Amino acid sequence: MTLLRSTAILAALATPAFAADPELTVFDWAGFEEPVIFQGYIDKHGDNPTFAFYGDDDEAFQKVASGFKADVVHPCSQMVSKYRDAGLIEPWDTSRIENFDDLDPELMASDVFQDDEGVWYIPTDWGATAIAYNPEEVPGEDVASLNVFTNPEYQGRTSLPDSSDDVWALAYLATGVTDWTEVSDEEFQAAADWLREAHQNVAAYWADPSEQAQLMASGQVDVAWSWNDGVTYLREDDYPVAFQREAKEGSSNFICGFVNMKDGPGSEDKVYDFINAWLEPRAAKGLLDTIGYGHSTRAGMETISDEPAVEEGLSDIDAPLLAQVPNDPQQRERQLAEFEKIKAGF
Repeated sequence: MTLLRSTAILAALATPAFAADPELTVFDWAGFEEPVIFQGYIDKHGDNPTFAFYGDDDEAFQKVASGFKADVVHPCSQMVSKYRDAGLIEPWDTSRIENFDDLDPELMASDVFQDDEGVWYIPTDWGATAIAYNPEEVPGEDVASLNVFTNPEYQGRTSLPDSSDDVWALAYLATGVTDWTEVSDEEFQAAADWLREAHQNVAAYWADPSEQAQLMASGQVDVAWSWNDGVTYLREDDYPVAFQREAKEGSSNFICGFVNMKDGPGSEDKVYDFINAWLEPRAAKGLLDTIGYGHSTRAGMETISDEPAVEEGLSDIDAPLLAQVPNDPQQRERQLAEFEKIKAGF
């Protein structure tokens, strides 16, 4: 993805939809409209689905909760309970999902995803959140700790995601918490205090990975809390970037996937054709090359196991890991409200 392409994605965020097959509307993160990720759907129907785009999970939820109609949405795991509690989604018919039994069991290990009422969530992709940095400007020892984000030497040279989940994962790790499903008031306050300190160094909060890549490529930012895709985009454009997942306090990982919207406006048959295309093993290579993420099926991951991007961005690490699994919705709302105050300078 060139930076010209990245700019096009940012422009797409301002439009309601990328029109194609009118019988399937996919509400998705910008960047996931790359055909190589769901080529089987195009092979069968001769066209892309219609895509509408969002920049973060909370924005997507608010839009569909307010009446925006889509057939499938692509939230990350901590949002699934909100969709369920709001009555916006219906269980998947797993008998229609060809590779359902090949999904990595670790990615399905939550009763938010499946319970006695059915399977509510199909994980499709996963990745890491860690320190992206310019090795020509930032010594390796400076990113050996997450406290690079509070280091006064980097004032005005850092960027954090405009995503409550990701910045709280960072703050919890930096203050010694690796399980966000049980957070005490004291741990919450310590993380909030750390975030306020980190806020003083932030040049900009990035809204999506292409914006983060542009901030770093321009030289405005040398250190960012990044998903795999920001690193992938920079490398495609030959900008120097390294990905530090083994800071002494650790890094985080996340799972994303699809929910089946209740009363979607399109074809339910095409909903299943789309998810089946995503879960084909051949999709793993396209997903890794274009976004930098791992595939949710075991067979898919086997096809890319020797890729350097897997070793750097998706392999096991020798450092603490915070898994961004479903957590207490009330705690998440508390974090979201506090993050808005921090960004506003309070």
